Amino acid sequence: MEMTEFAHREATVNGIRMHYVEAGDGEPVVFLHGFPESWYSWRHQLRALRERYQVIAPDQRGYNLTEARGPYDTETLQADILCLLDHLGIERAHIVGHDWGAVIAWLLAMQHGDRLKSLAVCNLPHPAIFRRHVLRPRQALRSWYVLFFQLPFLPELALSAGGYHRLARRMIRECRPGTFTKEDIREFLAGWRRQGLSGGINWYRALLRHPPRIPDPVPLITVPTLLIWGDEDRYLGKELTEGTDQYVAKLRVVHLPGVSHWVQQEAPDEVNRLLLEHLAGAEG
Repeated sequence: MEMTEFAHREATVNGIRMHYVEAGDGEPVVFLHGFPESWYSWRHQLRALRERYQVIAPDQRGYNLTEARGPYDTETLQADILCLLDHLGIERAHIVGHDWGAVIAWLLAMQHGDRLKSLAVCNLPHPAIFRRHVLRPRQALRSWYVLFFQLPFLPELALSAGGYHRLARRMIRECRPGTFTKEDIREFLAGWRRQGLSGGINWYRALLRHPPRIPDPVPLITVPTLLIWGDEDRYLGKELTEGTDQYVAKLRVVHLPGVSHWVQQEAPDEVNRLLLEHLAGAEG
């Protein structure tokens, strides 16, 4: 994929220099990536949706071409996206998130629902559901790396082993053959090597030091919401989708059997179709 296929821009938002890509016209759709990715993890969706929508995908705080400077608590990370919307003159947007980006998307929908037209989440449960499950043995084992990431220095050393090739091979092994091209791997390696992965790891460190604020009672999300779940996720069990309708008024849950955590990259055609249906129903 040519990097010139999308407009690459920079803005100072919430005190940091943020890089983002942008394309298309129409209602704005903002894509929030997870760990250890970048805007590039949404390449298939940006290409598919740009004919109908204004698509925007930032490198979030500490990743790739965006400045790595704390704090990394979820209030600050939400403010980054709200300030980006303000910079672009966008009052309300459709928000799409995966993994850590979906954490921020869920929290925005709960705490700043007036800024959203709709919500779409890939492989990340509602925060209230995850809070209930994270200490149960099955999910605790899956989330062991969260505790490992609390250590100083060692997580960075482990992930950078072999020039980050070991991390790339792990991602490749978890997905269907052909998910990542050589060009994709080169792009991810370049992003990881630019400033390391300390920024992303610091999101995990801040998670335990400054847990997300979840009000009691939990606010009901009222915007149309789509939850897409690759059922072969090694990190988050599909049982975490159960009960989401307690917290979301207009919810659609779609399971993709045989698809891993990296759902939007492994099953782009299915994800693109679902997103286009979801956005069409939430326009206006």
